[in-house]
Amino acid sequence: MFKNFFCILFLVINFQSFSQVTGKVSNEEGEPLPYVNIYTENGNIGTTTNAEGFYELKLNTTGDHTLIFQFLGYKTIKKKVSIEKFPFEQNATLFAESTSLNEITVDANENPANRIIRQAINFREINAEKLASFTADFYSRGLWRIENAPEKILGQDIGDLGGGLDSTRSGIVYLSETISEIAFQKPDDFKEKIIASKVSGNDNGFSLNSAQEAYFSFYENTLEINSEMVSPIAEYAFNYYKYQLEGVFYDNQGNLINKIRVVPRRENDRVFSGLIYIVEDLWQIYGVELSTTGKALQIPPVEEIVFTQNYKYSPENELYIQISQAVDFSFKMFGFGGNGRFTAVYSNYNFQPDFNAKSFGKEILSFGDAANKKDSIYWEEIRPVPLTTEEIEDYVKKDSIQIVRDSKPYKDSIDHVRNKFGLTDVLFGYTYQNSWKNRYFSIGAPITGIAFNTVQGWNTNIDLTYSQRTGEDQENYWQLSSNMSYGLSEERFRISGGFRKKFNNFTRPLLEIEGGVKTAQINNLLPISPLLNNITTIFFEQNYLKLYELGYAKIGYGQEIFTGLRLNSRMSWENRKALVNHTNHVFIDREDKMYTSNNPLQPDNFGSLAFAEHDIMKFGLSGLVVFGQKYMSYPNGKYNVYTNKYPRLNFGWEKAFAASIDDYNFDLFTAEARQTLKLGNKGSFSYKINGGIFSNAEDISLVDYKHFDANQTRIGFGSYVGKFNLMPYYQFSTNRNFAEFHAEHDFQGWVLGKMPLINKLNLNLIVGAHRLSTAGTNPYSEYSVGVDNLGFGKFRVLRLDYVISEFNGNRDGSFVFGLKF
Repeated sequence: MFKNFFCILFLVINFQSFSQVTGKVSNEEGEPLPYVNIYTENGNIGTTTNAEGFYELKLNTTGDHTLIFQFLGYKTIKKKVSIEKFPFEQNATLFAESTSLNEITVDANENPANRIIRQAINFREINAEKLASFTADFYSRGLWRIENAPEKILGQDIGDLGGGLDSTRSGIVYLSETISEIAFQKPDDFKEKIIASKVSGNDNGFSLNSAQEAYFSFYENTLEINSEMVSPIAEYAFNYYKYQLEGVFYDNQGNLINKIRVVPRRENDRVFSGLIYIVEDLWQIYGVELSTTGKALQIPPVEEIVFTQNYKYSPENELYIQISQAVDFSFKMFGFGGNGRFTAVYSNYNFQPDFNAKSFGKEILSFGDAANKKDSIYWEEIRPVPLTTEEIEDYVKKDSIQIVRDSKPYKDSIDHVRNKFGLTDVLFGYTYQNSWKNRYFSIGAPITGIAFNTVQGWNTNIDLTYSQRTGEDQENYWQLSSNMSYGLSEERFRISGGFRKKFNNFTRPLLEIEGGVKTAQINNLLPISPLLNNITTIFFEQNYLKLYELGYAKIGYGQEIFTGLRLNSRMSWENRKALVNHTNHVFIDREDKMYTSNNPLQPDNFGSLAFAEHDIMKFGLSGLVVFGQKYMSYPNGKYNVYTNKYPRLNFGWEKAFAASIDDYNFDLFTAEARQTLKLGNKGSFSYKINGGIFSNAEDISLVDYKHFDANQTRIGFGSYVGKFNLMPYYQFSTNRNFAEFHAEHDFQGWVLGKMPLINKLNLNLIVGAHRLSTAGTNPYSEYSVGVDNLGFGKFRVLRLDYVISEFNGNRDGSFVFGLKF
């Protein structure tokens, strides 16, 4: 207790010592004003008040200065100060801006706000071009709070989240700051170098705050925030918004500022509401106070996100430039919620940077030397927005907790409690951990491994895993694992196991060694899960799962060769045995249904085998090419950032040789391209094109056929790009050359959002087309139309499509019920 008190006192003293000009900004009622912009008249030095209204200005020269205090909704004031020594205190009181319509000539035939917005739209690209390239200094602070958190979510103990939760299960769970140098060039070149990074409760941590993620320009038609959100001055903004001129005022430059209320035409569209301030004649943004909802974003847990951006005039650039941004958010899910804020401060802009061909590359984020090692003195000297009392206390508390929780006695004591074996662990699994040495051992839950299929009957799977985390930040690992299964009707025990090791977090080399005996699906795309097969078999007498026995030994290795190219290779020996059904037990006897054999080629011949038993050697080489791949460089690893500017290309070569049956040897060459294109307010378009060429494959085993992601259950999961939702699992499996095409367009709110009454439901219209062509057969096609974002309240995880299939002149249609998680 005393230690925390003295630490807080130390930080407060340092705050007074290093802050050259300090003060508090309040409104006329004496209430503190958060996120007021304070800067010198020449604009070279600036800062922002914190949530308690306090500021500190890094002014280090005495004499006469003019300080400007600017805040949206309040009159901008100038204060002339004569400073003889530091620290110097200067408080300020701001008065609400009195807006008036007396300055406006109102045309009875037109809403005056529409005239202003129309001009802002006309000049949007011109003003955006002035921001086409720049460098700047950037400061960010992120804070998340949680309130009334449960002790468990979906059965998982969440603890106190690093010491952030108090006895009421509430508190700060994330607090972090960064100081960066950034560079930007349209359309998408971005570079950030983090000079300093600080994470509460982790003195070796690196902030997740990113300047690129925090950059939101309302000069663009849309802002990508999960969905493509339409700007109030987008070229098609009048289709989404109505506008009201609430008044005008003059800023400290003498420019007339129009205060305009933004009102969505349809609340569930991808829209904002609130205020936008437009400068008369220049038609530039002076500031925004805009909010949106989780419904609009289609992120159900989000209650609201509020964007506040403040701008100041730059005479040399003839442009109002953004100097600060606050993004406030609140969320609620599973009976608990929280809120937070991400603060950004921009300074030292250069809108005429000397960029050349080498100014930008694939690396978009990097860290300076010892960026996460800066002490509190450094931060007090450089931090542009002072900490609040709550934030100071969180830093102190978390730092103290970290010292304790990083100690061996503490970790041993926690492990001692967690590692106690209970009776329920027999059914639900058991985990043992040594936190000090980062070792973990787990036994899977036998009860969750219980399944039923017609080959094994009732069966169970138990997984055993031993893991060792390595590296300074435990970013690498090695792992031993084993799976044991037993089928009651088959009376057969199988065991398999393997070793995995990731060597580093930069090129991510991964070594895998596996072997043993197990059951495997004949369709290697695993189109039906054991859980789904349980449901279809037990309740509907549909045993879709087709299995064979695989005895194998395999070694694989893969790594990133260079940015944008990853190669994977594998070599294996396999012994394959076809299996037959060992039970015909039915739970609900349906007169119109009956089980099929385990041979998908002869479903009515229960004694037939899908293929002859054989041994075979296989070699595989595959690669992933990401054109235009960009990445973030952290001291502990390299993290790729996937963009959709170019397609992603997969290619592969599989060679089967030394088979015990000569006809089973073959070669297969494959290639695939896929991409999702963002189309602004019109939604997104996704496609996948893939194909393959077989060589010497006329009589190969059914296991090695090209199988497709088919579906006979009328239940869909996840994305449908790449899937056939009415195709039988094995009818179109082939050993001939093939080509697939899949396309899907998600209109989001562009179509259904404009329909009266229907737009209240906040649904997305989705259309899709899928086609398969194989040598020697007619093509198979599917077409679909559906609605997404179905559900109740915050649980929007359902989708419903009507799918039509066409083959050989026959047409079939059915509804497919989709689940998303």
